[in-house]
Amino acid sequence: MTILYRGNRLSIEKKSYQSPNGKTRDRVVVKPADAAAILPLQDDFCYLIRQYRFAVDEYLYEAPAGTMDPGETPEETAHRELREETGLVAGWLLPRGFVYSTPGFTTEKIYLFEAGDLSLPGEASLDEDEVIEPTLFSRREVLQMTVDGRIRDAKTICLIHRCLQ
Repeated sequence: MTILYRGNRLSIEKKSYQSPNGKTRDRVVVKPADAAAILPLQDDFCYLIRQYRFAVDEYLYEAPAGTMDPGETPEETAHRELREETGLVAGWLLPRGFVYSTPGFTTEKIYLFEAGDLSLPGEASLDEDEVIEPTLFSRREVLQMTVDGRIRDAKTICLIHRCLQ
């Protein structure tokens, strides 16, 4: 194994491995910290965020989400990120499993949560590089947005499917 990059929350490694068919291959593996994503639900409505994403140079509708801090549990991350990105506080979280974001080249695991009993005690506290607008949609519209392509973020589509189907 060769470490190509090591940052605060991300490393990139070049590894040799033997596949199940016996062939040996060299591959690059991206190892970020794991994350949590949250679908806040209130009555017949869902909160999403509209967030600018530099890598694709566009605004995307997404579930609030973020990277786990060292020593933090997925639940703690979910509560923190929900509050930071929307100002909302959840009275309860329901775990909805996890997904691998892109298992072809990364180990990233995103833990999924449904959130309810929401209150709005304050405002969002965004990182200086975040451009985020909390938005409110009906459950029905959110489902339609996954079908018609207005929601293109994979973790959000998975979370909507697990919570609203």
